[in-house]
Amino acid sequence: MITEIMTLNRLLFRSALVSKTLTRSAFTARKPDNTTPNWLRVGLALGSTAALWALLFKQHSDDVQEYKTRNGLQ
Repeated sequence: MITEIMTLNRLLFRSALVSKTLTRSAFTARKPDNTTPNWLRVGLALGSTAALWALLFKQHSDDVQEYKTRNGLQ
């Protein structure tokens, strides 16, 4: 019984070792190049931020207008 478990452990260890050495990661770690920014990503980030802030201000003004209408303040 114990020899079967040891044999199984050795087999699993070897298969894990072989699969680890034969596989390659799809992701690679590298430092980003800060000398040339990706202007498309920068533009998309700033544009989406500006659009979200515009929607936030519009929603706030609509909510304030509705509050004033419901409470007879206007």
